[in-house]
Amino acid sequence: MPQQPWHQFYENSPNSWQPSHADALTAFRAAAQSGRGGISYFGRRLTFAQIDAASERLAGWAAAQGVTRGARVAIVLQNVPAFVIAAVATWKLGAIPVPGNPGYRAAELSRVFADCRPSLVLCHPEHCTQIEPALAAAALVAPILVVSGHDQADSPDPRIVPMADPVAGAYLRLDDVLALPSAPVAALQPAPSDLALLLYTSGTTGEPKGTMLQHSSITSNAQLMADWVGVNGSSRILGLAPLFHITGFCCHMVMAFTKDCWLILNYRFEAAAVLDVIRRERPTYTVGAITAFNALSTVPGVSPADFASFDEIYSGGAPIAPALHATLKERLGIDIRNSYGMTETCAPTHMTPRNRCAPVDVASGTLSIGIPVWHTGVKVVDDNGVELPLGEVGEIWVSGPQVMQGYWNKPEDSAAALTDGWMHSGDVGFMDKDGWFFLVDRKKDMIIASGFKVWPREVEDALYGHPAIREAAVVGEPDSYRGETVVAYVSLREGSQVDAVALTAHCRSVLAPYKCPRDVRFLAELPKTVSGKIQRRALRQP
Repeated sequence: MPQQPWHQFYENSPNSWQPSHADALTAFRAAAQSGRGGISYFGRRLTFAQIDAASERLAGWAAAQGVTRGARVAIVLQNVPAFVIAAVATWKLGAIPVPGNPGYRAAELSRVFADCRPSLVLCHPEHCTQIEPALAAAALVAPILVVSGHDQADSPDPRIVPMADPVAGAYLRLDDVLALPSAPVAALQPAPSDLALLLYTSGTTGEPKGTMLQHSSITSNAQLMADWVGVNGSSRILGLAPLFHITGFCCHMVMAFTKDCWLILNYRFEAAAVLDVIRRERPTYTVGAITAFNALSTVPGVSPADFASFDEIYSGGAPIAPALHATLKERLGIDIRNSYGMTETCAPTHMTPRNRCAPVDVASGTLSIGIPVWHTGVKVVDDNGVELPLGEVGEIWVSGPQVMQGYWNKPEDSAAALTDGWMHSGDVGFMDKDGWFFLVDRKKDMIIASGFKVWPREVEDALYGHPAIREAAVVGEPDSYRGETVVAYVSLREGSQVDAVALTAHCRSVLAPYKCPRDVRFLAELPKTVSGKIQRRALRQP
């Protein structure tokens, strides 16, 4: 048996593929010069040449505000053209984009801001009430640019785009900046090793960790995925995943740059609204969480004809249950191909080959996550980092050009996650004799709900903030819709009373909605170890 049996599924030599661009800005500039692709957003089409001109104005204004090479720019936006404009402008200054979730509350944002210390923040008007206190809590002063969901749109969808600006006139708008005369910007050429993205994820301590991803990593992985699935200049990519997520940033936005094709954005995901976009724009490719496709399959009137324009559709973020995979194929008429990756690897390290169906492991009933993509090394190791024989279950380690540099300001966490260039995934799985990989469990306690990672301790801390709570433990449970759902187990202080509705509302006041418990269960006493540590594992058992 060959050492890397998955090579048998490659159409060409595994070393024959090479990226066309060394950095994301060069890829974008090449697309802008051709004038072929761009952004489609609610009836408005902006070519990459127009995005280039807008980013030049923003870069000139930001430079005047003190944004310099190496500075961080927080982009806390939904899927709007301004996100793309801001990312490109940031690169032109040699600065680093820091995407943020618009659903985050002030307490969540303040921890990120305190770590990365942004010099500029872009957000939606309705989010300013969270951005301002977050900056204050981090002892920072930074200009705020607001972006309405109506900007750069002809007819925004009222189902998903806010109709009112609660802070109208109180902040400088991006559109005001773009109306200013263009200021000259010193031409910068990023080095392949320069940071192109600082993307925060939760780590083993529950604190935010900024994943440092260099230009060559995000650009090569975006093009690799495009070439793997057959995206080209005539493709139309549906921006199903959030651009503030690694999938949206790398596998939607940067992929569109590398292939100079059209990227279709629609603010945020809402199944019925997205289905209307699919029917109107007829996209040819997308990748997103399996929960998104599950939601689309339940929209009244949906049929396989709605998805006939797609050449390929991939899912990532969580394994797909074989039964759900079959149901979606029946309802939507599409074969959703599996993929696997992490923020720390610029998304995919494993993908199902085009025009192939991933196998199901007979013993576990698990659908394969795919095979390693080109230029990627993968091994399964034991707790000591020793590679295990074929078929044995252990932690999956990956290496390759897509692996992160490390975590921002966290050398110890970086050292714990990387060994001689090998990224410890924290996921447990195995490889079969043909080179297909399967996930069977998570080594860490991380919950993945609708493709987003949730760290239990953060939710527990929020629960402990309620005066009635004595003990709290949070676990993930399988959910046919979200992949996993967040479940909280609590015990109350003596004499206290509170119900599940009130606890969920409390969590929503300090956490993004996807992190909040969908189910709260009350126990007189939570299970503990001899040393007094609460046992999450016991709570997961039936």
